[in-house]
Amino acid sequence: MCYDRYVAICKPLHYGTLLGSRACAHMAAAAWATGFLNALLHTANTFSLPLCQGNALGQFFCEIPHILKLSCSHSGYLREIGLIGVTRCLVFGCFIFIVFSYVQIFRAVLRIPSQQGQHKAFSTCLPHLAVVSLFVSTGTFAYLKPPSISSLSLDLALSVLYSVVPPALNPFIY
Repeated sequence: MCYDRYVAICKPLHYGTLLGSRACAHMAAAAWATGFLNALLHTANTFSLPLCQGNALGQFFCEIPHILKLSCSHSGYLREIGLIGVTRCLVFGCFIFIVFSYVQIFRAVLRIPSQQGQHKAFSTCLPHLAVVSLFVSTGTFAYLKPPSISSLSLDLALSVLYSVVPPALNPFIY
């Protein structure tokens, strides 16, 4: 979405060539393949973990940090931490791309001479930026918060905020 907005605002005359159906298909395929590979690696590692504290989680879906709390294998735990590190690098790369795109968008919008043109450009970008910010901030806090402030209700609320709310808001953005 941020690349679409970037091209639409910063390079409007090249929109058709930069974001044709082939480019969109490649971007979608890359996102799906990356997500599938990430999920496959985490799932394979999770199934290899021996659980010594039962298998009941206080969540509505199985999140990695909660499964790791049930594990009694040190090597599986280290493998999963390594996978989480790789995932964080991928997420950080996407985050940098989004930030760079929005910096370029805001620079271009602020150069628009008419107030109405600026308002129109901001109205298409700000809802997306708000949802991405909600997703990134709650997801980051959920995975990086200290264990001392962890509670069942806080973990559940954070899980809902980053896994249910952003996809539910997408139809309103588009």
